[in-house]
Amino acid sequence: MADDDGFRARARAWLAEKVGEEYRGVGGGPGSEHEGLPVRRRWERELGRAGWIGIGWGEEGYGNRTATLAQQVVWAEEYARARAPARVGHIGENLLAPTLLRHGTRAQKDRFLPPVARGEELWCQGYSEPGAGSDLAAIRTAAVRDGRAYRLTGQKIWTSLAQYADWCFVLARTDPAAARHRGLSLLLVPMDQPGRVDVRPIRQPTGTSEFSEVFFDGALARADHLVGGEGDGWRVALGLLARERGVATLVQQIGFERELADVVRTALATGAIDDPLLRARLVTQWAELRVMRWNALRTLGTEDGGAGAPSVAKLLWGGWHQRLGELAMAVRGAAATAGPYDWSGERPYALDAAQRMFLFTRADTIYGGADEIQRDIIAERVLGLPREPR
Repeated sequence: MADDDGFRARARAWLAEKVGEEYRGVGGGPGSEHEGLPVRRRWERELGRAGWIGIGWGEEGYGNRTATLAQQVVWAEEYARARAPARVGHIGENLLAPTLLRHGTRAQKDRFLPPVARGEELWCQGYSEPGAGSDLAAIRTAAVRDGRAYRLTGQKIWTSLAQYADWCFVLARTDPAAARHRGLSLLLVPMDQPGRVDVRPIRQPTGTSEFSEVFFDGALARADHLVGGEGDGWRVALGLLARERGVATLVQQIGFERELADVVRTALATGAIDDPLLRARLVTQWAELRVMRWNALRTLGTEDGGAGAPSVAKLLWGGWHQRLGELAMAVRGAAATAGPYDWSGERPYALDAAQRMFLFTRADTIYGGADEIQRDIIAERVLGLPREPR
């Protein structure tokens, strides 16, 4: 449509002007979240000033501008193609904000959405626990009402960007007598509580630490920062997870296209393209990426993408990306085992981009909901198969 074409032209022109030497190639993203943090935080505020955060928040006045669903996809596509810095505010914009717009009070929206839209406050997500990863109903972190506040005690794990976040939305148990998914609540918790919130980064095989353990020891959350009502956390959390696992993969696939192109170029340079088995694997990766795009387009604009759609999307991209990491090593042969330079006391651990992708993608079929859990969801909620005995 003409409106969409005009919107694309404006987005492309702004990105071409702003993504200059300061911002191009600063890194970030899965496996590289440690790179360029000060620059990426400045970029976040640049996006906010120009009105490019919160464009999909509707017409309530909290986002910077309104845009159709198609235009939101256009913006994200142009952003990825411009190789703009990896976002550090995406959890606040894409997960917290839609949750507050749907379930939050007017006061909560007024307090929390404008700083996200300005690129000023960063968020992390407190869901998984050591004994409750994909099975969120097993959460044990407790939140006890104490006058006008809740006191939180417990542990979260695999909390992305927690060491940089100002706030965390935490799923906690407010009714210890309730069974499993009943008695859970979603609370907005400030991270700056020395002695009450302890963030411990987890060093990964990539050498980086984008995930952390977070310990709450009597951490305070105001009672009016409870989202959706006490005991309503399960319903709120499911809606948020659908966004996390759903149509957002349409944009993610642009990055996948770039990574696949890099692997193909390496295969041509090393001669691995002449191996018929490796060549067949490359063609399969290309075809499966097209299937992912068509599936995302099919579900675009439907309510939560349709029954089971978020789980299907997660299964498709998690396995695909993991196989791409394996293929990135295979086309390099023995050279894949060597780092980009010799190790030294000053630089004792180094990986190039392809090696980091290979190691990080080992987790793709686990985080965001393990493959086994996604298959259970499809089997039970879509196909109507009997539940597994517990």
